Amino acid sequence: MRLHRLDITAFGPFGGTQKVDFDDLSAAGLFLLHGPTGAGKTSVLDAVCYALYGAVPGARQSGQGLTLRSDHAAPQTRTEIRLELTVAGRRLEITRQPPWERPKKRGMGTTTDKAQSWLREYDATAGAWKDLSRSHQEIGEEITQLLGMSREQFCQVVLLPQGDFARFLRADAEARGKLLGRLFDTHRFAEVEKRLAERRRATEAEVRDGDAALLADAHRMQQAAGDSVPLPDLAPGEPGLADAVLAWAAVARGTARERLTIAHCARTAAESARAAAERVLDDVRERARLQRRFAEARERAALLEDRAGVHQETLARMERGRKAEAVAPALDLREAAETQHRCAATDEARARARLPETFADAGAAGLAAAARRAAEELGGLESARRAERRLAELAVERANLDREERADEAVLQDAEDWLAGWEETRAGLQRRIDAAQEDATLAEQLAVQREPARKRLAAARRRDQLAHDTDAVQARALASRERALKAHEHWLDLKEQRLKGIAAELAAGLVAGEPCAVCGATAHPAPARKVAGHVDREAEERALAAYRHVDEERAEEERQLGVIREALAAATAEAGDAPTPQLAEQAEELERLYGAARAGAAQLHAAQEELRGAERERERRAAAQQEAALRGAARVSRRDTLDRERAALDEELHRTRGDAISVSARSAHLERQAALLTEAADAARTAEDTAQRLKEADARLADAAFRAGFDTPHAAAAALLDDVAHRELQRRLDAWQQEEAAVRAVLAEADTAAAAQQPPADLRAAEQAAAAAARRLQDAASAQDAAARRCAELDRLSARATASVRRLAPLREEYDRVARMASLAAGTSADNERKMRLESYVLAARLEQVAAAATARLQRMSSGRYTLVHSDDRSGRGRSGLGLHVVDAWTGRERDTATLSGGETFFASLALALGLADVVTDEAGGVRLDTLFIDEGFGSLDDQTLDEVLDVLDSLRERDRSVGIVSHVADLRRRVHAQLEVVKGRTGSALRQRGVG
Repeated sequence: MRLHRLDITAFGPFGGTQKVDFDDLSAAGLFLLHGPTGAGKTSVLDAVCYALYGAVPGARQSGQGLTLRSDHAAPQTRTEIRLELTVAGRRLEITRQPPWERPKKRGMGTTTDKAQSWLREYDATAGAWKDLSRSHQEIGEEITQLLGMSREQFCQVVLLPQGDFARFLRADAEARGKLLGRLFDTHRFAEVEKRLAERRRATEAEVRDGDAALLADAHRMQQAAGDSVPLPDLAPGEPGLADAVLAWAAVARGTARERLTIAHCARTAAESARAAAERVLDDVRERARLQRRFAEARERAALLEDRAGVHQETLARMERGRKAEAVAPALDLREAAETQHRCAATDEARARARLPETFADAGAAGLAAAARRAAEELGGLESARRAERRLAELAVERANLDREERADEAVLQDAEDWLAGWEETRAGLQRRIDAAQEDATLAEQLAVQREPARKRLAAARRRDQLAHDTDAVQARALASRERALKAHEHWLDLKEQRLKGIAAELAAGLVAGEPCAVCGATAHPAPARKVAGHVDREAEERALAAYRHVDEERAEEERQLGVIREALAAATAEAGDAPTPQLAEQAEELERLYGAARAGAAQLHAAQEELRGAERERERRAAAQQEAALRGAARVSRRDTLDRERAALDEELHRTRGDAISVSARSAHLERQAALLTEAADAARTAEDTAQRLKEADARLADAAFRAGFDTPHAAAAALLDDVAHRELQRRLDAWQQEEAAVRAVLAEADTAAAAQQPPADLRAAEQAAAAAARRLQDAASAQDAAARRCAELDRLSARATASVRRLAPLREEYDRVARMASLAAGTSADNERKMRLESYVLAARLEQVAAAATARLQRMSSGRYTLVHSDDRSGRGRSGLGLHVVDAWTGRERDTATLSGGETFFASLALALGLADVVTDEAGGVRLDTLFIDEGFGSLDDQTLDEVLDVLDSLRERDRSVGIVSHVADLRRRVHAQLEVVKGRTGSALRQRGVG
């Protein structure tokens, strides 16, 4: 990487545009960047870093965005950095503009522009620049890829900060590890350590989970085995856990099987005892049953002897019932004949009671003849009934004609009345439609005016509020401006006073025998003294900080004032000069008129619909009027026809109905009389027939009772049994015979009689003995089942524990392997004798390379006295790997770099920085670094050492490099001819360049 040109505008202390021609400065290989303290030497390096990476180095990273802008820059000048360089054979130009708060183009106040970036490449073939990108991200990725270094590595390799390396020499191993890790990007090795540690924890957790599961199975086996085999105290992760659990499980299974065998033998004995008790119980139960059977048979025999008389009476009653069954048909016949006769006589009396008294003595034949005469007369009235029905129909039709005539008269009158006001109704509806259309047109016109009126009213209200706010903000801005002016004057006064007394400050740092920083003399005969009221640097910086704080407040107040004034101008332009109440009144009047017009326009559709409905009603009423007139003419003709037909029917009916009110009444009377006569004739004939059958039934019943042996028919009827009584008597007789046979059979049984001769059976004692034997068997069976379940559970859990042990075996091996690797990488393993972590080991190799590269230059700077060596001796907490020692050739001893003096520390750190630059460059991919910058520290060297350091730096030209020295040492200005001077002033700093010529 070689720098060609740098343009700085409004950046840091540079208020205007400053240009640096690095090609001219690099022609001699060594150039000097010098100037007074605070002039802006470091800002030049910050500009290079910002152009490349869009950020400044190190602790100055907070100075981004708006704070990078120079306080001396004009308001209209934008901060810009443009760098032209060659890297990887490509000539590029990078332009960056940080965010910028600029004055608004219109109105008061400021606005912020976003950051801008450009990347261009010079095309040698075309002889012109071509654009590559304007994306911050793309440009950053492109530059990082071309340089092969991050911003941190660039600041350490190209912008060599000697103070950092002086601290590096005096730092402990941990601080060195952080710096080297950031430069060489060894976080991947730290990630390996972390991943190994995580893997170790993960496998350890898996092993512990497996051990916990194995112990859980062991505790379950202990619960299943009971207290016979106690479980030893074991913990997850304990060595030999699996073997101990499996051994204990084998003992528990053996004990459980022994208990199962004992339980099986006990159950067999209990089953034999229970079988014997059951046999004894069965014998006792059988003897008790036979004894009860014999006693019950004796009791039943005694009961039969007591009921013998009742049995004889039942036999006699059964015999009389069998004789009476021969008379039963005659009794049934006589009862049926009597019932029919009573019914027939009742019907005859009821039918004769409904006849006139003239038929009271008439027989069945006379009643039948009278019924035939009434039926003949009824048949002659059929024609008269048809005429009477037709006359009723004519009356109904005439009434309908009259009702229709009245309805048509009402329709005609209603239509005539409605049509008389039609023209007036139509004119009123048309006026409503016209008015609604006018309102709709007016509403459209007002709608166009509403929104502008609303916006103007809102703008007027904003105008009034902003006018009120402008006065308050303007007052605050004026006060802030006055405070800033006073603070600025105060700072300038203090600065001028300090400049007048600066000689006293410089004299305070003079040491006898050491050169003056201004004139270089070692003798100081009359140093200046501080006078009363002397202003030191701290007082000046406090005044400057107070001024900047007040000035920031002023800028903020003026920005707010500009924003409010811009908003006020916009609101005034929109609202005009009309007062807000007047605009509000106009807006309210527009809203009122618009609402009234909208309400009137809403009636348009209803009025149009009402007019169309009225026209349809007019057409309907006119049609109804015509139809009613036509129906009236038809009714006159029909009414005449009905009157003629009615007169003819009246004359016919008068001849036919006689004294009756109507033909229907006469017909109904004859129908009722014929029906009553017919019913009475039938009832008289039925009564005569049933009387004859009853007489014949009495004769047959008397003859049947005499032949059956009964004195009277009544006695035969009393002896007759119905089905229920017969079945009950037969059931009693059958039950007697069965009971008598069953008692004789039981008393004749030999085993029953033999059991009755034996002593009474003790059934309770036998049952108690059998129950006790059953309980003993149940207890033995339960014990055997429990033992069997215990064995099965122990077998199952043992098999699962064995499978768990087999499954855990490779996991334990993996854990042991990972734990050894993690401990080795973390430096905690016994095999790692120096307790060196993996990242520290890699960094130690890099540090050894850096020490070797630095020694080549350090020996030349120190005239062969000092050599940097890497040390892997242990340091704090027993760790080792990042020690750095210096070997003193004069004493032959090796000592820590922290023991070097100030000057020795400088050139040692410079050698270390140059060596680190070479190693990091090679590590970053061998990118050629043709331009380097070396920061402060040369003031601590004597003349001889300074010559040797400059010779080393000058030797860098052998590798075609140019080195820029950043220093304010006066002697360097005489020794280095190519210079870039930073001159500071009240209006900002400026750059003066002097090349080789």
